[in-house]
Amino acid sequence: MKWNQTWKKASLLAITAVMGTALAGCGTTGSSVSQAANGKTENSGTLVVYSAGPEGLAKKIEEGFEAKTGIQVEMFQGTTGKILSRMEAEKSNPVVDVVVLASLPSMQSMAKDGLTLPYTGAPNSDKLVKDWSDPNGNYFSYSASALGIVYNTGQVKTPPTSWADLAKPEWKDKVNIPDPSLSGSALDFITGYLSAKGDNGWSLFEQYRQNGVAMAGANQEALDPVITGAKDVVAAGVDYMAYKAKADGEPVDIVYPAEGTVISPRPAAIIKTTKHEEQAKQFIDYLLSDDGQKLVAGAYLLPGRTDIQAENRTNLADIPTYPVKWDWMDEHGEEVATRFTGLYQ
Repeated sequence: MKWNQTWKKASLLAITAVMGTALAGCGTTGSSVSQAANGKTENSGTLVVYSAGPEGLAKKIEEGFEAKTGIQVEMFQGTTGKILSRMEAEKSNPVVDVVVLASLPSMQSMAKDGLTLPYTGAPNSDKLVKDWSDPNGNYFSYSASALGIVYNTGQVKTPPTSWADLAKPEWKDKVNIPDPSLSGSALDFITGYLSAKGDNGWSLFEQYRQNGVAMAGANQEALDPVITGAKDVVAAGVDYMAYKAKADGEPVDIVYPAEGTVISPRPAAIIKTTKHEEQAKQFIDYLLSDDGQKLVAGAYLLPGRTDIQAENRTNLADIPTYPVKWDWMDEHGEEVATRFTGLYQ
């Protein structure tokens, strides 16, 4: 899957050429060059970060990083699809320094096509879940979410316990699923499921459509009707959203099917055209630091570091997962998204 084809039919060759040559104009206005204490030349000015994920977490990371380093951050927060579309729109004058996505295959594609700047030896990178990050430092999955069955506790007394349950008659017209063309985590779930099940896995999604499962926008748009009671269940619901809604007093809870689910890592990368390399590295350092990881855990996400546990949610070791094939997911993401959305046309 090319890094932006699934979201918006972008020209990878065009953006690769631009990002390889158009260094001028990549930074923010008013930047100046200063000499770092370690002798390296670094750029001062505002660090531009595009971040998918909880808006509250992105804001706390921004504030914590600024307080710790004195570096100012300009943050754009949106879904993975919106971020990649924005990067495509800015391809003639790229401005972003650091990108955080909610889809590991999308980031893998960007790294394969040379759009990321490797950062080797980042502090605490050796403590990250190895399968989620690049050994050459092209991206670092500082957090993750798991996909589950989110249900309205006021309307559902006996929650479904497997993905197949949602194709049964008792759930007809009561289930939402996020749109994989808008949600990176939904695309991860669908491609991950298929990578584990093979082509026969399509039968589940075809049964979903026949049973009235509705494709309902990105993650929050799929969850909101379940919170209000207009729907009973979200299939492939993002768990941190469910945990937060529950903590806020909403009538929702989540089940991870015993047969397995898909974890959706959230990788961060420095973009190759950055003019703020040293500040960008410091931002990665902060994401992987004790302080950054505590913010992740506090936002109901899975910490990327294996030595830090969350206290307010199910941790990674207790979530049954499918043996997904990340390379397959990367290669087949576009065709899977097209076929899946085609079921609903």
